[in-house]
Amino acid sequence: MTTWGESHGAAVGAVIDGCPPNIELAGEDIQAELDRRRPGAVPLTSQRGEEDRVEILSGVFEGKTTGTPISLLIRNRDVDSASYEALRDVFRPGHGDLTYFRKYGIRDHRGGGRAAGRETAARVAAGAVARKVIARQGIEVLGFTEEIGGVAIETFSPEEIRKNDLLCPDAVAAGKMREKLDTARMEGDSLGGIVEVRVKGCPPGLGEPVFDKVDAELARSLMSIGTVKGVEIGAGFRAARMKGSECNDPIGPEGFRTNHAGGVLAGISTGAEIVIRAACKPIPSIRLEQETIDVHGKPRKISVSGRHDICVIPRIIPVCEAMVCLVLADQLLRQRAIYEARIPGGKGE
Repeated sequence: MTTWGESHGAAVGAVIDGCPPNIELAGEDIQAELDRRRPGAVPLTSQRGEEDRVEILSGVFEGKTTGTPISLLIRNRDVDSASYEALRDVFRPGHGDLTYFRKYGIRDHRGGGRAAGRETAARVAAGAVARKVIARQGIEVLGFTEEIGGVAIETFSPEEIRKNDLLCPDAVAAGKMREKLDTARMEGDSLGGIVEVRVKGCPPGLGEPVFDKVDAELARSLMSIGTVKGVEIGAGFRAARMKGSECNDPIGPEGFRTNHAGGVLAGISTGAEIVIRAACKPIPSIRLEQETIDVHGKPRKISVSGRHDICVIPRIIPVCEAMVCLVLADQLLRQRAIYEARIPGGKGE
């Protein structure tokens, strides 16, 4: 999968290659995921009025994938670049402005261009296709809010996730998170948070032994999202503070009795639930005055106006889910070749 497009360009989109044929796929399958990510879907998010209507340009015939490249297009309908003119020659702290300029010698100052969160709409569209692939194997991917602004969940109720706009499994924590978000908005600031993604029904055996470990691929995919600054699998950093007797997952006839490994051992899925957490930094576009420099290296002070989220969560959750779906779809297709090699004359499992 590759994505293309900029925040204030004509459109963004994705091209998917290698998708198996004969998978039922309609625009509605993709649209359902895009609606979860689109601007303005929940309070305290950007009020950019994008409908994010997806157009399937190729790779689907009579409602089924053909095995050829699938091209998806999402037009940018509500572009307003006026508020970015004051930033044409100024680098915004926390954004990719300076690094893009150092790399290319040119940058699109309108909303961050290629580095903007707008690019993630294309990821969600592609991830919806991958979700259809892995669903045939009974794999389910669920993301939720674990923490915002230092407020972490203390209970977990799957039913609660869809009941509140923060996609938080703890109703009490969700209320405290909203208070934090309201305060940050009034102060002209922003907040970071943590997303957790759980994968149920993943078969054992996915992943390569060394460089393409399934947990390494998952971490790499999540780290490719602009807001993500850290990834944990299973116990993650807590494992560094545990003893071997505490961290090892006992195995019984029924399977693993604990899951500190997060569903992955030696880079290969165990069959247990895969548990991943992604640490997301605060939105860098804030009204509070910040120090920076301009393209001439002179000190400047800026306050960023415009239509911006207070926190990337919960809009980033479907993006994280999409990247996990894409990795698992790839790994399933790889493993199919191994199954076929293991079974003389067989066609896989």
